[in-house]
Amino acid sequence: MRQLPPHIVIVEDDPTTRTKLAAYFKVEGYRVSTAESGAAMRIVLADQPADLLMIDINLPGEDGLRLTREQRERSEVGIILVTGRTDVVDRIVGLEMGADDYVTKPFDQRELLARVRNLIRRVQMSRVDFASHRARRFLDWTLDLTHRTLKGKDGRFVDLTRAEFAALALLSGHPGQVMSRERILREIAHRDWDPSDRTVDVVIRRLRQKLGDDSRHPRIIVTSHGEGYLFVATLR
Repeated sequence: MRQLPPHIVIVEDDPTTRTKLAAYFKVEGYRVSTAESGAAMRIVLADQPADLLMIDINLPGEDGLRLTREQRERSEVGIILVTGRTDVVDRIVGLEMGADDYVTKPFDQRELLARVRNLIRRVQMSRVDFASHRARRFLDWTLDLTHRTLKGKDGRFVDLTRAEFAALALLSGHPGQVMSRERILREIAHRDWDPSDRTVDVVIRRLRQKLGDDSRHPRIIVTSHGEGYLFVATLR
């Protein structure tokens, strides 16, 4: 079966810019979909997943930063933010939220094409790596992402709730990186976090108990006070 070309979704509210970009990348051999808003983007993605999202920061309603955070929490899709030359702070925040790259308006199409090619190549390589490492091993544990199981050194399976599994998969997928309570809650419950919500702390406490991880001297999940949690065990 012939492999389909990479799919780019252009999220841009200006119809002229949207049309020009779509035409350019179609000529270069890509599959291209367009959306004028976050809602329209979700409809496109529900029908066919993207290899790369090109998102304008200054969208009306849900801006590009919010959409970047949302999509990064859901997948490892490539994300390029399109910004104005004065949006320095937004560019920094966008990268912190998970964007892979940004371009400024007005941009050179050939430079943009080079960035798109490089990013799609990285995304495709990471997917190959991820597919070949569906089991994560750390200390005496094996977390099987395909079968959604956790097994100890003695071969014993540990019963995890859906929320506990989702939290462990998220944390172990970003070793050494602090995952905020907000991000963890979105992963396990698909809702926004507020300071009075203790759901994440309860899930992490139960997960630690099942892993035999002492919160006073943790070897797997460390608390980053005021920020969230991070996975510190070495994956092998």
